[in-house]
Parts: sequence; structure tokens; C-alpha cells
Amino acid sequence: MRPLSRTAALNGYVELSRSFGLDPRALMRSVGLDTADLAVQDRWISGAAVARLLELTAEACGRDDFGLLLAERRRFSNLGPISLLVREEPDVRSALDLLIRHQHTYNEALSTRLSEANGVATLKVDIRLGETAPVRQAAELAVGAFHRILCGFLGSQWRPASVCFAHPAPKDTGTHRRLFGPLTQFDRCSNGIVLYTEDLDAPNAMADAQLRSYTRQLFEPIAAPSEGGEADRVRELIEALLPTGRCSIEQIARSLGVDRRTVHRHLARSGQTFSSLLNSTRMALAERFVANPNRSLTEVSTLLGFSSLSAFSRWFREQFGTGPREWRKARAASRG
Repeated sequence: MRPLSRTAALNGYVELSRSFGLDPRALMRSVGLDTADLAVQDRWISGAAVARLLELTAEACGRDDFGLLLAERRRFSNLGPISLLVREEPDVRSALDLLIRHQHTYNEALSTRLSEANGVATLKVDIRLGETAPVRQAAELAVGAFHRILCGFLGSQWRPASVCFAHPAPKDTGTHRRLFGPLTQFDRCSNGIVLYTEDLDAPNAMADAQLRSYTRQLFEPIAAPSEGGEADRVRELIEALLPTGRCSIEQIARSLGVDRRTVHRHLARSGQTFSSLLNSTRMALAERFVANPNRSLTEVSTLLGFSSLSAFSRWFREQFGTGPREWRKARAASRG
């Protein structure tokens, strides 16, 4: 399947697009995304859809620097769980190494590598969508985000030796010069940041050696590759789409950038079908939601994608052998 990105890649998108008088909901809908997806930053969405959205928005507001402006809003926390570990790395080199080794935990469309020679280090940043599509804005967002991370370690006044982009220069390079300094180059062979090796050796004043050991233990289960990765992707999308009432195999396929036959084929490898995965995901969520007395059953039925409470109740009885009200009472009684 084609690469996915965490919804955190679009943190700040709604506010920034609105500042230019645009309608973020309409723009996101045009590429198969929904502003509701952004409510939980650990959801996964199509990387290609994110790239298309950034290009469309840049064109709509007439700003070639839209990706960079979005990068200015980046924080460590946008990386997800790995941000806790990055903060505790002893120096810049180890922090970058960690981000490169575990980039699949925050953006599958991102491909980065660090090379060093003769006192100079180059951080190359590629966007790989699994399809042919413009990536100018996505590349500038990624490079800008890495620049923000480096400034977090080296100070807000730090400037790289140079910054390179594979695409042509915009008409106005003011934002690029303001962020990166005067040595910003375009039409190069790759995107990336060039810095001095001594910058990589800079100690991290935020690091706590004892806390680093603890955060590594917490992060290891998250970073471990999942054997059922493809099914997990679909399950996460099902959870995100159920409350919208648009959880169909067609919508899942669009979010993943493939056709429905490809989704069926990948699920078959793990011995599942879309219907079975949808039902098992619903059952797991139903147990959690119905057990919570603070949620009305009408709210639960909506969260699980049912058009009415009666439809949800019939389904629940078929799966659990009793109605949701009776099940909730029995669960409460068993807890004493």
C-alpha cells in the first residue's frame, strides 16, 4: 500500500489556510480528507492526499511558501511519541539518527538520510508517495520541520551552512531567506540541509540520562514493526471514519491511495476481509463505549457509524447476545 502520514503533518493547516481567506474544509474534501480527521493527531491518512492538499492550497492562496509557513508552526510534539525520546538524546547527531531510523513512526512518505564528510554533514530529505505527484510544498514542509528541530537543539538564531531544494526558486524567496539565511539554493539534485559536523556534536542541554532510559523502554513497543501492518492501517482508518458515517471500502481505498481490490488483496494476506475487520473493530469500540456510563447510547451509535439507535441496538444484540442497555447494567453490576 502507498505510504501514510500522521494527521499531525497538517497541524496548523486549518488556521493558516483560514488566515488567507480559504475554506479548509472544502479544500480537504476535494482530496478525500476531512477536517474531523485532524482532531486526533495520531490518526493515519494518505501521504499523497496530504501532498495534493498542500499544492492545492498554495495555488489557491497564491503563496509558493505555504509549506514553509506551515513548518513554522511545528513543535517537537508533532512527531508523536518519538518526540519524548528525541528530547532526551545527548546530542544533535543521536537525535537525528533516532528520527531517521524511526521515521516510519511519524511519516511513511518521508525518506531521510544523513551523510558526513570533511567536516560537513548533509541531511537529505525525500518525499516518496508511491505515485507521480507534485511535492514542492511537502518537501518544503519537511525541510522546514527538520530545520525547526535543529533550531530546538542549537538555538533559534542558528543557521545552516545552506539549504537545498530540487524544485525551481519561487518568485519571492523572502520567507526562505528569513528562515534559512541567504544560502538557500534551488534546482539542486535533492532537498536537504547542509550543516557543519561540529553542530552535530552539540550537547543537548535538555537531556536527562535517567529519563532517556525510561523513555526508550516506553517507545520500543511503539517503534517495533507490526506483523499485521496492512490490516492495522485499515483498522485505524475504520476507527477514524466510523463517526463520519462514511466508512466504506471505497473511502478506505481512497485514503490509502489504492483501489478497493488492492485493499481486499492485502487484507486477505492476513486472513481477513473488510467486513470482518469492520465488525471486529466495531465490537472492540462498542465494548469500550457502552461500558462508559457518561456516553449516551445514541452517542455511541453515532460514533460506531450507525444511522439510528435502533440499528445499533439490533447489531449489538446480534454480536453480544443482549441489548446495549442490559449489557451496560450487567457490566456495572459485575464491577460492584
